[in-house]
Amino acid sequence: MDDVEQTPVHEDEYDPADLEPSPVQEEYAPVIFAQDTIAHVISVDLLSGKEDRENVLRARELGKGVLTAPFPLLKTNRLGVILTFAVYKRDLPPNGTPVERIQATAGYLGGVFDIESLVEKLLQQLASKRTILVNVYDTTNITHPISMYGSNMSTDGLHHISALNFGDPFRKHEMHCRFKQKPPWPWVAITTSIGILVIALLMGQIFHATMNRIAKVEDDYHQMMELKKRAEAADVAKSQFLATVSHEIRTPMNGVLGMLQMLMDTDLDETQQDYVRTARDSGKALVSLMNEVLDQAKIESGKLELEAVCFDLRAILDDVLSLFSGKSQEKGVELAVYISDKVPKILVGDPGRFRQIITNLMGNSIKFTEKGHIFVTVHLVEEVVESMEAETELPSSGTLSGLPVANRRRSWEGFRIFSQEGSATSLSSSSSDLINLIVSVEDTGQGIPFESQSRVFTPFMQVGSSITRTHGGTGIGLSISKCLVHLMKGEIGFVSLPQIGSTFTFTAVFTTGCSGLNDQKSQQINNQPNSISSEFQGMRALLVDPTPIRAQVTKYHIQRLGVHVEVIRDLNDIKVGNTIINMVFIELEVWHKDSGLSTLIVSELNGTNCKVTPKVFLLSKAISSTRINFSASGVTSPFVIMKPLRASMLAASLQRAMGGGGNRGNYRNGEVHALSLSNLLRGRKVLVVDDNRVNLRVAAGALKKYGADVVIAERGKEAISLLTPPHHFDACFMDIQMPEMDGFEATKRIRDVELSINNRLQRGDLSLEAYENVSIWHVPILAMTADVIQATNEECLKCGMDGYVSKPFEAEQVYTEVSRFFHAESNEDYWEESSD
Repeated sequence: MDDVEQTPVHEDEYDPADLEPSPVQEEYAPVIFAQDTIAHVISVDLLSGKEDRENVLRARELGKGVLTAPFPLLKTNRLGVILTFAVYKRDLPPNGTPVERIQATAGYLGGVFDIESLVEKLLQQLASKRTILVNVYDTTNITHPISMYGSNMSTDGLHHISALNFGDPFRKHEMHCRFKQKPPWPWVAITTSIGILVIALLMGQIFHATMNRIAKVEDDYHQMMELKKRAEAADVAKSQFLATVSHEIRTPMNGVLGMLQMLMDTDLDETQQDYVRTARDSGKALVSLMNEVLDQAKIESGKLELEAVCFDLRAILDDVLSLFSGKSQEKGVELAVYISDKVPKILVGDPGRFRQIITNLMGNSIKFTEKGHIFVTVHLVEEVVESMEAETELPSSGTLSGLPVANRRRSWEGFRIFSQEGSATSLSSSSSDLINLIVSVEDTGQGIPFESQSRVFTPFMQVGSSITRTHGGTGIGLSISKCLVHLMKGEIGFVSLPQIGSTFTFTAVFTTGCSGLNDQKSQQINNQPNSISSEFQGMRALLVDPTPIRAQVTKYHIQRLGVHVEVIRDLNDIKVGNTIINMVFIELEVWHKDSGLSTLIVSELNGTNCKVTPKVFLLSKAISSTRINFSASGVTSPFVIMKPLRASMLAASLQRAMGGGGNRGNYRNGEVHALSLSNLLRGRKVLVVDDNRVNLRVAAGALKKYGADVVIAERGKEAISLLTPPHHFDACFMDIQMPEMDGFEATKRIRDVELSINNRLQRGDLSLEAYENVSIWHVPILAMTADVIQATNEECLKCGMDGYVSKPFEAEQVYTEVSRFFHAESNEDYWEESSD
């Protein structure tokens, strides 16, 4: 009940006579009020009312508290309820029956509750501020709920309904709660909305930035394409510039070198010959330098291509040895080449580029080596993979000159071919026609300082300024060699020790099967004369050399002539008997070691009773030492063979010593090609077209030297007139760059004229007799070009030319091209003319 404001029922306001009497019934439930303010009220019977009676009886049967329906309290507008509990005489079990509960009932305890006052007290205890509006309903009759507390005014805001349990399972109550004031701000929703807005703005910014980036990338792409076009145009201009510069430099150099060569063919004393030779060598060095620069330019532009023609690897290395033989003899440096017997004789690849690599490596070695040796070895990669020792065919101890060398195995440590995967690849290639070579160039020179080894293959880089001043060079030879090795699907590496020497090693992949090539250049090797005579087949020779590796190398070269060689270490081991010995080779250092014994051995060999008197040959690496020793020997000097050994030179020396035709085999480097070229050109009528009179004189003089009948022309139109069928020209050498009409246009017109006449002859429109019974007219036209750019060579073939020769003329190159069209005349007639 409300303690703050009590409304007592006074006696004068209470008249029992005015109350309705209780009906007659078996049981009554009079009420005794415990509250002092209404304690005098005694005539209330709760069993007289229907609803009160049901509640009291239900409380007695259930043993639980029972609520009445809300009713208005006396003297107030508030609603209240009565909570009634049965009081029993004894304790009953929880599962007692209703009959047991009725029999044990002693009375009832009830309480009247003011709902509004009760709820307000609870709200005051729960919160310090009344911020919530509460309505309590009796929902026993769900269709007509009774409002027990609260106003019916609706307010905006959140609304929550909760069920109330007063302990009476029969009656149901609900509490509706609402905010009295406006609900608080929905910060989560606001934050979420702001976050979404921020994300949307960020996405918009990202999209905008992306579009700007795409637009910028497109602009950059267009700009890059424009720069690419400019770069390509600049590259073309660069190539054209190089071609022009090459032509402009080579044209006067062709005249200089050509005239110097013609001057050397005249009667000159030894001093004059030396002057002319020096001038010619200087001119060739200039041309070689220009070739290196052009090669570097072609490598940078990616236009360097390799040929695929047949070539003799051993002949290539012999030619390179001949190139450096003079310098090695002047320095007294041992220069040697050894090729494994497992390497095929004929390979398919680019011999010119392979020769260029070997020349660059050997050129560096001969430049920086003052004593000791330079040793070139060639093996199959499979040999090294199997034994991990490059000198498979050589002794494993010692060196060529006895001086220490850098370990060549370290020069290929980084090669992929020797890794686990690479080894499997190389071994598997042995079943196909691929030939994987490994080439080493070993020297005992001054070596490369460790701090300079990282830039050895960098273009235009030298080891040091002092090296450049002392030895010269451009510093691009090794860079070009590395690029060429990569084009040959190989690798290159080196090892170098200062004051000990250097060893450069590279691999290169070639093929076999030369017969399968249809290129005319591939057939040249079959047309070349064999410079190695077969007359020494089956002969026997002794070789005296205490150094195992050097003896093995010398034996290799002698055996190339078909001679059986026996190696001994000392002169005392020579046995003079009935065994047929055709020749004895003695190292010069063995001869110098004991001159008396050497003289005795020579005398015994010359006076032997054997069927064949053996010839004695001394092997020397330096000219000076040979001259000094023989002047004091007092006996007939043996024949001296100057190193480095190569098959053609060795055969020529043996022929001279054994009386095989005087100077028939005494060829200088390149003379074999010169003699063969004479056989090809003798009696041939050749037209030379060039607007430069000096070049005309040089070309005409060179061709006349080889026996050709030369006719000259200075203009392309004149050449067209002379080469219009019928004519008697066997070939034409035509310059490319000429005024009025260049060589390309002149060749096209000549080919058009030939094609027209050939078609008319085949149709019968023209008489074969009028055209000397030749049904197909095609005169070989070779371009005389000072350009070595690949595009120029391709243009030559495209316009109908049959080949090209670079200025200045070299006998070997001219022979290579001419041999494709002409066949050599009988060699015997030429030998007879030469001997006369």
